[in-house]
Amino acid sequence: MPTMPNLQPDLAKILTITKEIGHNAAKLLRSYYQGTVDNNNLDNLQIQYQENEPVTLADIAVSEYIISQLQAAFGNKDFGYISEETYKQNPHKNPHEWVWIIDPLDGTRDFINKTGEYAIHIALVKGTSPVLAVVAIPEAEKLYFATKNGGTFVENKAGILPLKIKSQATLEDLTLVVSRSHRNAKLEYLLENLPCKKQLAIGSVGCKISAIIESLADVYISISGKSAPKDWDMAAPELIFTEAGGSFTYINGEYLRYNTGEINQWETIIASSYQDHHHLCQLARNILF
Repeated sequence: MPTMPNLQPDLAKILTITKEIGHNAAKLLRSYYQGTVDNNNLDNLQIQYQENEPVTLADIAVSEYIISQLQAAFGNKDFGYISEETYKQNPHKNPHEWVWIIDPLDGTRDFINKTGEYAIHIALVKGTSPVLAVVAIPEAEKLYFATKNGGTFVENKAGILPLKIKSQATLEDLTLVVSRSHRNAKLEYLLENLPCKKQLAIGSVGCKISAIIESLADVYISISGKSAPKDWDMAAPELIFTEAGGSFTYINGEYLRYNTGEINQWETIIASSYQDHHHLCQLARNILF
């Protein structure tokens, strides 16, 4: 990648490389899931817990693969790197304007519990906003990708298809996609008091967002409890979602910001296909506050 005084990388070329890395990372992660890497079945993945969240050999191996491949392609001079598995080594705002934000295994609990609902997130952020994203769903053998103002696409064995979210008009008919494991009393209270009662339980954020894009659900809500989602949980799914026509904001209607020096996304986040997203946010605010 050529060095320029004001770097303006070719996102199309970067996307081609990132997609290949995403595909190969998905194959590697899936091999751990299926127990074909040195007989590493789920019984000997050396599961550890950090801040009450599980980490496995698969998380670490895929993180090392993605970062090494990105660095080999793009170097360290013009690009910074933030990954779930390496962030604690330098827990500060990355000084680069262009920063890769990576989650090598989104949905580790679902990976361990064999639901198949786990994902890989790779996002390129300029300043505080994502401009390129790849979300791989290994068990579905799908790779979603997007660039800023370039639309969202899905690639599978059948080829590549553009994706556009179908806007939903009736609040009561919305289906909320919810977590199996990250639940708290505040979220339960909100869900009980929203007029939309249908729910669909799905694992990782990447899988939740893809479910809305694929018209299986309409709304995803994240409320921080004792912990909060991190930049790597949201950056890639957000761009995939918004470039497909969805709305993805904090509950106050503001857009998410990344690489700010605070890795936690403490504010309530709402992603929806509802045609009046701001009304939905206002309704949620009235219930919670």
